[in-house]
Amino acid sequence: MHCPFCGAEDTSVIDSRVSEEGSRIRRRRQCTTCNKRFTTYETIEVRFPQVIKQGGNRVEFDREKLYTSFARALHKRPVPIGQVDTAIEAIMQKLLGSGTQEISSRTIGEWVMQELYRLDKVAYIRFASVYRSFEDVGDFQEVIREVQAFPTDNESSN
Repeated sequence: MHCPFCGAEDTSVIDSRVSEEGSRIRRRRQCTTCNKRFTTYETIEVRFPQVIKQGGNRVEFDREKLYTSFARALHKRPVPIGQVDTAIEAIMQKLLGSGTQEISSRTIGEWVMQELYRLDKVAYIRFASVYRSFEDVGDFQEVIREVQAFPTDNESSN
């Protein structure tokens, strides 16, 4: 860490403290050349992979877009917001856990479909109709048959 006063490269940490919320560390440093003291803060930086869109352009991951996808599919459906937040967090953890710098929007869309399938079948079909670009009633019928063929644990216990 360079000294902000004299520019020397060698500074030493004389005190470290974790913030109350635990998300950053405050460090008191002293320059070994001019002996002046200064404070630095260390925070966690989470970097999500860039999203490669179908056209090939890259954009930053946007949690709000993910939330909007769920909100549209789940419009007027009886799914608690807590379950939606849990589903979004699961997708975000997959993104962080992927260990890649780039990920296709297609992959994220598939993850959204998996979570919607688990949360609400009607929302799953809504999302699939847009995501897979349904062209006729037969496409809807195919997905409905798919949903009916594989009930979830919640449905089979009712």
